[in-house]
Amino acid sequence: MKHNLKFFSLITFMLVLLASCSKKLDLYPSNAKSPSEIFSTVDGYKSVLAKLYATLSVTGANGPAGSPDIGGGLDEGSQVGFIRAYFNLEELPTDEAVVAWNDQTIWDYHNLRWTSGDPFLKGAYARPIWNITLINEYLRQATDDVLAKNGISGADATSVKNTRGEARFLRAFNYWLMLNWFGKSTFITEADGAGYFLPKEISRTNLFTYIETELKTAEAELAAAKTAEYGRVDQGAAWALLARLYLNAGVYTGTNRYADAITYTKKVIAAGYKLNPNYRQLFMADNDRTGKDEFIFVAACDGLNSKSFANTTFLIHAPAGADNPDFGANNGWFGYRATKAFAALWPDLTGGADKRAMFQTSKFAATMAQAEINDISDFSNGLHVVKYRNIRADGGKVSDPNSEFADIDFPIMRLPEMYFIYAESVLRGGTGGDAATALGYINSLRARGGASAISGGEMTLQFLLDERARELYWEGHRRTDLIRYGMLTTGAYLWPWKGGVASGSSVSSKFNIYPVPAANINSNKNLTQNAGY
Repeated sequence: MKHNLKFFSLITFMLVLLASCSKKLDLYPSNAKSPSEIFSTVDGYKSVLAKLYATLSVTGANGPAGSPDIGGGLDEGSQVGFIRAYFNLEELPTDEAVVAWNDQTIWDYHNLRWTSGDPFLKGAYARPIWNITLINEYLRQATDDVLAKNGISGADATSVKNTRGEARFLRAFNYWLMLNWFGKSTFITEADGAGYFLPKEISRTNLFTYIETELKTAEAELAAAKTAEYGRVDQGAAWALLARLYLNAGVYTGTNRYADAITYTKKVIAAGYKLNPNYRQLFMADNDRTGKDEFIFVAACDGLNSKSFANTTFLIHAPAGADNPDFGANNGWFGYRATKAFAALWPDLTGGADKRAMFQTSKFAATMAQAEINDISDFSNGLHVVKYRNIRADGGKVSDPNSEFADIDFPIMRLPEMYFIYAESVLRGGTGGDAATALGYINSLRARGGASAISGGEMTLQFLLDERARELYWEGHRRTDLIRYGMLTTGAYLWPWKGGVASGSSVSSKFNIYPVPAANINSNKNLTQNAGY
């Protein structure tokens, strides 16, 4: 999409820079500038800040001098990019996604059989840590003392210091990924300094506290909610991530924090975010325009300047087959679908009873028979998901004239999630909210989709879990939700091919958390493995 804001001209520049080096994951590019050169001007700081955001959309690994190598023999398209890793780790182990390709270990995800030697996990572990390393360097360079040393003062220095909250939020978000996926993390901050050393490990409980503290610090440094230009974060993003953190606190720490989740959802909701009346538009090529009032935090993608097979480009090609024009894609990869168990959550797969059901294409009928998966490798088996379309809602042209790369921004956080967190936290006994308000929020989402309203008695925890799936499917929530409900690994809920069995089966509870990659443990004696791996 065409971002006209000045900040996005900088992001575009950095996306081009990253894309140009994404095929060579070098530790030090031959023409790299030193930190003293990069941070000698305000524009230098702006360019690095843009790159911090760009790490969510592109896969290139060259950073400022001192950046680590994220490559390690990994495939930049399928194993290094944030959005693709996020999708695979959060959706593939659930009822919402299966993949036809027998690509390396990819089937292990839906089968819930992964190991510590998995290359996709290696990439998923490396991505946040690489991002955090870049962010640490930015925060080192943005202190009063270093700004003065670099000859930056007055209004220029103030403008740089005003971005520290953004960097701090992005670091907290990357650490949240580590908390949520691996239960602990390699731990590095700006206080560690640059250079080579063996980082320490931080436990799940301590990492939770660190993220919580960092987000509250960032809250004071960030711009007021709903005031940042599109694509940048403000207080609304910090509140939303805190709400998500507190909703899952029982899983992360053993102590529920539902009252705190309610507190922070109320902050977000009161800030003035609004639902777009048209759900489909939120996942189209011009969703920077159609989603700007509803989106809280996005990974901005541009089909002309952020050419990566690991961002939303993946989400238009991977679920497409011969029906690729319906996705706004120039070809289909014949890969990802959803299961019959997910299809069963919908009253009507054609979208007649709920417009959020986006499964019908010109070549595939959305029926329960079609949703049946007799053979994982047969792309014609399974529910075809047409949620992301590289087509503009206003009828205009997309950025890439070849329709190879997508313009769709990936919504990491949007307002409906806050409605769900509020409602679930109220039902789970959190104080500070009420059931009538929660019911109103849920019915507003159903009304947007054209679904009938529910009564207070129908708003159970199970209903909220199912409704979250109907609203947030393929946005990277399902694994986390099923863990919170005790359903990911147990026999309480089975879906086709769960555990590698056609009818579904329970698996070891160790699969509620991913293993630390063996390669990382072998190279750093400070890291330990999760139980059972």
